[in-house]
Amino acid sequence: MVRSRVLEWFFRFTATGLVPRRWFAPALPDILPRVATDAPVALELVSHCWRYHRLLAFQLSSLVLHPPRLPHVTMTVFYSPEDSATRELLEHFGTLSVPNVRWNWWPLEKTRLFRRAIGRNMAARATDADWIWFTDCDVTFHEDALDGAASALRGSDDLLLFPRRHQVSDILEPDDPLLEGAGGRRLVEIDPQEFHPETRDRAVGGFQIVRGDVARAAGYCGHIAHYQRPVDRWVKTYEDRTFRWLLGTPGTPVEIPGLFRIRHAAKGRDRSGRAGNGLARRLSRGRLLLRRLRQGPTGRQR
Repeated sequence: MVRSRVLEWFFRFTATGLVPRRWFAPALPDILPRVATDAPVALELVSHCWRYHRLLAFQLSSLVLHPPRLPHVTMTVFYSPEDSATRELLEHFGTLSVPNVRWNWWPLEKTRLFRRAIGRNMAARATDADWIWFTDCDVTFHEDALDGAASALRGSDDLLLFPRRHQVSDILEPDDPLLEGAGGRRLVEIDPQEFHPETRDRAVGGFQIVRGDVARAAGYCGHIAHYQRPVDRWVKTYEDRTFRWLLGTPGTPVEIPGLFRIRHAAKGRDRSGRAGNGLARRLSRGRLLLRRLRQGPTGRQR
């Protein structure tokens, strides 16, 4: 445990740029052959899910309800068979046929799932896509999101891209109408009017889009043993910063419409009891009560 904390501190320190990147960074390709404007972009989305099946239901539903027209999309989800709710959800969606979407469920032992960089590195090395998008299962791809992504990515020579803007919800409690009933055999949909804009200045979390050739060459922190060791609980994802440092870029912002992120108070992967800021949760609870008084249960399931 002490050794792990020391290594975590060390790599967080190296990502400040005070350690030469060449000590850890692999050689990367210089250019990506440009894709002809009439050729579909192949895009792989990569999520992890541990006890987040309600959120994952929104992400997978968004691909069914708003299927891509321009890109060929592979939806990869890392999960543990021990998480029965997620396993059953994936089994159901695996039976659905969606134009230009290929489902790819990747089971892992939970100790490997808990270190997100392990799955991301596996997907990066194995991808045959033009671009791989490391996302989180609280992100949904609403109308025009995937087509907008294909347009933004086509022909780009950048190593790492990220959407400059997306929409976020209030911090939702488990009994929020949006989350109630999600995760079964029904398609579920968000209400875009209940989200508000948020901007980013670098590629973080579920908004990291990497060139396919770079992903295959570099992996995802694959040369750093600390980030490839299994752990017995879900750990903080500090490797995002290290990954940007290894690539030598914070990422290039692009405009992609239709992206929504569901913020949630109950962290299924976090047993520490410290999920979310207390004041933010109380304010969110107040907004939820006001919304219920104004309109009652909204029943967004489809």
